[in-house]
Amino acid sequence: MTANNSFIANQFSLLSKLLELHGDNPFKVRAYSSAARLIDKLPQEISKLPPGKLASIKGIGDSVAKKIKEIFDYGEIKALTELVHKTPPGVLEMLKVKGIGAKKIAVIWKKMGIENVGELLYACNENRLTRYSGFGEKTQEAIQESIEYYLNNIGSYLYARVEDLAAALDQILKKQFKKYQFFQTGDIRRHLEVIDKLEWVTDAPAASLQSFLEKNNFAAEKLDAEQSIFRGKSDNTQLIFYHASSGQLYQKLFLTSGSEEFLQAWNKKSRFKKSESYASEEEIFSSAKVKFIPAYLRETAEIIERARKNDLPVVIQPEDITGIIHCHSKWSDGLNTIEEMAEVAIEKGLQYLVISDHSKTAIYANGLSEERIQAQHEQIDELNKKLKPFRIFKSIESDILNDGSLDYPPDVLARFDLVIASIHSNVKMSEDKAMARLLNAVKNPFTSILGHCTGRLLLSRNGYPVRYNELIDACAKHNVAIELNANPRRLEIDWRHINYCLEKKVLISIDPDAHSTGAFDHTRYGVLAAQKAGVTKANNLSSFSLKEFEGFLKKQHVKRK
Repeated sequence: MTANNSFIANQFSLLSKLLELHGDNPFKVRAYSSAARLIDKLPQEISKLPPGKLASIKGIGDSVAKKIKEIFDYGEIKALTELVHKTPPGVLEMLKVKGIGAKKIAVIWKKMGIENVGELLYACNENRLTRYSGFGEKTQEAIQESIEYYLNNIGSYLYARVEDLAAALDQILKKQFKKYQFFQTGDIRRHLEVIDKLEWVTDAPAASLQSFLEKNNFAAEKLDAEQSIFRGKSDNTQLIFYHASSGQLYQKLFLTSGSEEFLQAWNKKSRFKKSESYASEEEIFSSAKVKFIPAYLRETAEIIERARKNDLPVVIQPEDITGIIHCHSKWSDGLNTIEEMAEVAIEKGLQYLVISDHSKTAIYANGLSEERIQAQHEQIDELNKKLKPFRIFKSIESDILNDGSLDYPPDVLARFDLVIASIHSNVKMSEDKAMARLLNAVKNPFTSILGHCTGRLLLSRNGYPVRYNELIDACAKHNVAIELNANPRRLEIDWRHINYCLEKKVLISIDPDAHSTGAFDHTRYGVLAAQKAGVTKANNLSSFSLKEFEGFLKKQHVKRK
């Protein structure tokens, strides 16, 4: 194998980082790190040096020279390959994030139990790093900024990360090209959780777009009469423009705003002529005698039949949220006091707040001991007297332990108004193991809401496998609501499985899992996901009025007896 100096230097750099990560001899770590820097600066390619001369170069030595020979002979450093196999892929990816050294990654992995970039970012959002030596608030902020910069250059983004960018670009395009029309379309119009491209339908010519966008740090990847594609030079954002004549704009908008299943079903039963011109998308639907279907609902064939029968749901809206369920205060790993969170909820016109700090097993999150529970409840009682008629409910996000039991004995669980049961540890499980834990937790008479039903983190962790219908059936049987965690990195239960919840009359609870008052606004992303499943205000627990919510809790308390 012919390897250049840059490749060889990178191999030694990675070797030094992995040795440090695994706690090897600091002398070896420094030696290989120094060799990497030296090799990268050599004026001559190592592959062209005479045999035997390599080891004589100051800073190389016999050990490094032997490993370089391994690269030429076998294409690898065997010790490095062994270390790579011993290291989780997500931890290896962390090493690519600038600003996080191997020493800190070792703590993050081995002490915090975090194994990939997405989990690390989520931990920063939950203020978890500051509980460890060497990780103050500034360090945590710097790590978060580094991760966000790194993720910005991958090409796939959370909806929440790109919606403002998409809206800003939309305004810029419309201002720059006033005589042409632009309509946002594609995945972002359908409110999908993960976006890998921003799309428009336009009658603007490709050449005009190219001239403007190339001046604004975008490179053209494809230009033709049908479609133009551009890529951001600094952040890898992909822009796609579908070109159409002014008379064909709405037809093109329709054809780029639905899932493949939806469009195939439409073409079978409601075919329109390609040459037809429409003045609006509404006209496309009315001409087919189908009630207008918003783009976020254009996912299944079934929705077309429902629209044909005038049976579309009146979906939930952000303003339908009446209370914040599932939030964490300074008592565990939140950034705000309970009173601060209540005051912001009152300012937003909400009726109640459910404080659900972590339970005792969550040591990493300062989970509540039984003694601290009593103190917290006394504080909540005082605040409820002060803030009446607003009400703060006493809750806990109880860890689901390995056998499916909850984190406190029944006499302690009975002191809470409601219990959210979630898995936080040992998330690498078979489907059978995951189902056993979840089903046992759902059967527990103190469980009111099932949280984190798969533990997924979008773009970083798929979550444990579950049999959704079986889990939903159990929630229906035991009167347990299922959380739609509105944190834009979670958005679970996945909206694709909510239809079965609605069929079984299982309540959805759109909850922000807020670790600060600012995270209350995450609720909106949960609402957007819920809309895709046709969730109505009546289907969502956090849309219940205070009186209705108290009624729900009374029914929950009956099953405890």
